[in-house]
Amino acid sequence: MAELCVSSVLVTGANRGLGLGLIQHFLRLPKPPQWIFATCRDPKGQRARELQNLASKHPNLVIIGLEVANPASIKAAAAKVEEYLGGSGLNLLINNAGMLKAKTLEDETLEDMREVYTTNTVGPLLMGQAFLPLLKKAAQGSPGSGLSCSKAAIINMSSIGGSIASSYGWEMMPNPSYRCSKAALNMLSRCQSLAYKEHGILCVALHPGWVQTDMGSTGSFKPPLTVDDSVQGMLKVLSSISEKETGAFLDWEGKVVPW
Repeated sequence: MAELCVSSVLVTGANRGLGLGLIQHFLRLPKPPQWIFATCRDPKGQRARELQNLASKHPNLVIIGLEVANPASIKAAAAKVEEYLGGSGLNLLINNAGMLKAKTLEDETLEDMREVYTTNTVGPLLMGQAFLPLLKKAAQGSPGSGLSCSKAAIINMSSIGGSIASSYGWEMMPNPSYRCSKAALNMLSRCQSLAYKEHGILCVALHPGWVQTDMGSTGSFKPPLTVDDSVQGMLKVLSSISEKETGAFLDWEGKVVPW
């Protein structure tokens, strides 16, 4: 397998679950990124303790406070990342931050739908807009033609729960606001792939599998995948995808997920 080779990566929602797993695996790469930006809501809080410990041992890991539902917070984070990069671009933006409200169709509310959609769909839209100049700079500064994650890419963490063609997990976890937000995120990923291709930026929606995280374990069923298994699989996928996959909806094993 080709190693994922990036100079800089940013992961949202990086203080736990898949986000933290991604940070840990990036740090363990044979050639880790020069800069790893880990964002979370409260970088100095108790829930970011593990991230803080990692940052104390790895000078290339920078923790940045970020609320993906807050445009001002996103702009401030982009400015801070630009300072660290010092004229270089950002190779890889992983929109991992997300939320789930465990509801049925009958008890879903306007407030929950709005909050989940804002975090899961609008957040990645705003992140793409704010970090586009840095992604374009990375693409322009990378040798060779074509698209790849080592050049410049936006990875939107989606879910098979957002697949309109599949009813996977409906009986266990109906969660309509989550499913709707991820279906919309899939379309956003498609739109980004069409708009940003001319700038040399690859965009995909990625389903990490049903993973043993706080979010994945909200029901009474234990998810089959560990964080390590999911992250290893996803990094393998990211190392191999190219121009022909931009705009695709893939899972952690590289298989196409039906829209």
